[in-house]
Parts: sequence; structure tokens; C-alpha cells
Amino acid sequence: MQSLGRPVAGRQVPRQAHVRRDPAPTRWQYRMQRLWLTPVFRVLFRVGLPVALVGVLSLAVLHSDVRRAAIVQSFVDLRTKFEQRPEFRVSLLSIEGASRDLSDAVRAKLALKLPQSSFDLDMDVLRAKAESLDAVASAELRVRSGGVLQVVLKERDPAVVWRTDAGLQLLDATGHRVAGLVARGDRADLPLVAGEGADKAMDEALAVFDAAQPIAKRVRGLVRVGDRRWDLVLDRDQRILLPAAGPVAAVERLLALDQAEKLLDRDILSIDLRNQDRPAIRLAPFAMNEVRRAQGLAPVAENNL
Repeated sequence: MQSLGRPVAGRQVPRQAHVRRDPAPTRWQYRMQRLWLTPVFRVLFRVGLPVALVGVLSLAVLHSDVRRAAIVQSFVDLRTKFEQRPEFRVSLLSIEGASRDLSDAVRAKLALKLPQSSFDLDMDVLRAKAESLDAVASAELRVRSGGVLQVVLKERDPAVVWRTDAGLQLLDATGHRVAGLVARGDRADLPLVAGEGADKAMDEALAVFDAAQPIAKRVRGLVRVGDRRWDLVLDRDQRILLPAAGPVAAVERLLALDQAEKLLDRDILSIDLRNQDRPAIRLAPFAMNEVRRAQGLAPVAENNL
């Protein structure tokens, strides 16, 4: 029988039996492993947690007005240093595609203070300023290498001279004002139009001038009547009243009649073509007296007043 007291000296005490550890995870470990295998949890842990930490830190930093102002100022200083670099500096202005007078007018209109950074140039605003001049049809701006701001202009070409109560104006083929004119003789090469609303019917006016090319030497101009039709004015104070609809066709019929009958060479004051079926001719006083004499009627007394 084994004694329960103290072990006897020199006698070995038997070792306790080795207890093997259970390889199965604990309940907590099992739940964590299952949770980690969930795709949503992995995304939240890998992405959501860092984003949340960054957001918390950002709120902590930006909570102070002083820190916010310092951060903003640092970005402003960095941008300013970048924009003021020499390779972005514009020092010259080049204007192409226009006459010298128009180039000077555009240069004065832009009023650029050079040198300055290309980032400080608002191209849309500068283009609008250049195109606000009557003589400029379109403008294209670009910054070239070497710090040159290039402005390529398309100048309006005057097509007619428009006589108004305010004076003479140059108009292009669309009826847009190009510039003022001091004297008619300065642009005697251009046809003359007159009357209110003539600028709004420029396509029709140019078509009438083209149709009247066979008698171009006798044409003095076109007069807009009632803002709806034209009168073709010739030399010798002759006037052709054109219809509101189809004035070009009316001019062509008149030229055909003139070629056959030499109508325009006669002593005629006006020819009314507004009624296509019944054109009317107004004779000069001398021609009317000759007609009346031929008919045996008393001639009309001429009034010198």
C-alpha cells in the first residue's frame, strides 16, 4: 500500500501522463474564422476600416480653423509657384490675318498687361472681346511656345455701302456692319443700298445686283421701300419698282424687254414691275407731250416751278 505522506528520500516520483491538446478551435475562434470567410466582412475590414480611420483623422485635423487655413494656403502657394514658372509665362502678343488698323484696334481692345501666366488668361473672354469689333468675323487664340499669345483673325469683307440718316456704313454679305465710311467716293467700287431695313435683306440685294450686271454701269443703287421691297435706281433718274416677291426674276424680264425694245434708252422716268401681268411705264414730261401731239391732243404745259 502506497504511502500518502512525503516521498522517501532517493525514491523517484513517477511523472504525470502527457495531456494531448485538442486541435479543434474554440467556439470564438470558429466564429471568427467563419466571419473572416464572409466576402462582405473582408471588404469592410480591408477597405471600410482604413477609410473610417482616415475620415476620423481628417475630421480631427480639419476641426481647427487654423489648421484648415494653413492647409488651404499651402495648396494656394503650391499652385501659384507652379503657374508662375517661366515656361507658362506669356510675354508677347501676335495678331495675324488682319490689316494694321484692325490689329491695332484688337490690341487696344484686349488691353493685356504682359508678361503674365497663361493660366491667368481667360481665352473665352479674350475671344469675345476681339469678336465684339465690327470688322472681326471670328478670332482664334492659342498660346505658342516661347511665351507668345497668337490671335488669328478673320476680317469681314465689305460688300455694299449702306446710306442711312446717320451716315454711310460698310456692310458685309450678311448685312453685318464692318465700319463707317466718310465719303461715298472712298469705296466707289461697292454698290450702294439705302432705306430702313436694307441690312436685313442683304442676300436679296446682292442677288438683284448680280442679275443687273448687264446694265451695271447704269445702276446707281437699291432703295429699300417699306422694309419689304426694292427700287432699282439707274442713271438719268430712272427708277425700276421691283415686286416684293421675285425681284430677281423681275429684273431678268426687264433686261429681256430692254434687249428687244431698247426700253431703258427711252425717255422714261419709272417702270413699275410690281404687277407681273401689267407693268406700268411713266414717261418723262417731254416724252408725254410728244405722245399727246402724236395723238392730236394738246400738250401738257410744263411747270418750271
